[in-house]
Amino acid sequence: MTELTVEVDDLEKLHLLFGDLDSNMNIIQKEYGVSVFSRDGVVKIVGQEDKAMSARKAVEGLLELIERREQINDMSVRYVIGLVNEGAEEKVSEIGGDTVCVTFTGKPVRAKTVGQKKYIDSIRKNTVVFGVGPAGTGKTYLAVAMAVKAFKAHEINRIILTRPAVEAGEKLGFLPGDLQNKVDPYLRPLYDALFDMMGAESYQRNLEKNIIEVAPLAYMRGRTLDDSFIILDEAQNTTPEQMKMFLTRLGFNSKMVITGDVTQIDLPDSKRSGLVEATKILKNIDDIAISRFTEKDVVRHKLVQDIVSAYEKYNERRS
Repeated sequence: MTELTVEVDDLEKLHLLFGDLDSNMNIIQKEYGVSVFSRDGVVKIVGQEDKAMSARKAVEGLLELIERREQINDMSVRYVIGLVNEGAEEKVSEIGGDTVCVTFTGKPVRAKTVGQKKYIDSIRKNTVVFGVGPAGTGKTYLAVAMAVKAFKAHEINRIILTRPAVEAGEKLGFLPGDLQNKVDPYLRPLYDALFDMMGAESYQRNLEKNIIEVAPLAYMRGRTLDDSFIILDEAQNTTPEQMKMFLTRLGFNSKMVITGDVTQIDLPDSKRSGLVEATKILKNIDDIAISRFTEKDVVRHKLVQDIVSAYEKYNERRS
């Protein structure tokens, strides 16, 4: 058995490191089969040499996040463990960074994974960005955060959010209300992200001024979108023709972010996905970036990550 130590110079840091009821260290202990405890400002790790060394790297990674005032929870603990297990613990320094924006309730929005950091950097540097990956990776939420930031900095004049309404035929017809009421369920995730960033009152005010537009993809046809930040969500459900139509709406001083999950295509079997096709056609064009997320970038409940991973393994076995 090996005993390794890590010095912690502050009781508050020690509390954040261990978590309430030692919840953070319990995850590390279970992962590596080691014992972790603190005494007189020193964290002691006892276990098999290789496991104890990995556990110490995870502890040091979490302390680095605490130094940078990043939030520590079970998701961030598991993410740091994942980096350590891949031999990529140095990438901890890429997590977080600058605040993208602050939500209406005062919560800072930052990258929580390396994949999210690359995605945010891609949006800053490129005019058109594709964010492709599983549910829960923050593709839409971070895109909306970047749009709100650009709007508040007066870099653009409008925010345009759109989604394809795949069931545009009889199923929509059975929903009550006018056309806007019928398409609202498809656009709800976009409303939720905007409410979180701006607050319902500010959102409604900007909507009435036509500064914010949330509409089905079909409403984009025939338009040129200048001075705008345009987000196409659920793009895996576009046809190639719809995707080409959308991309050619790009005007001067505008940005486009296209998000989607190619494992959740709801199109009829005979239809090709515009997102899949576009990422192949446009992959080598300057000022267009493709950010790909994996299950490691999932920032929802741990079970979401496990579900995504299980489905990926199942699909690999089937193919």
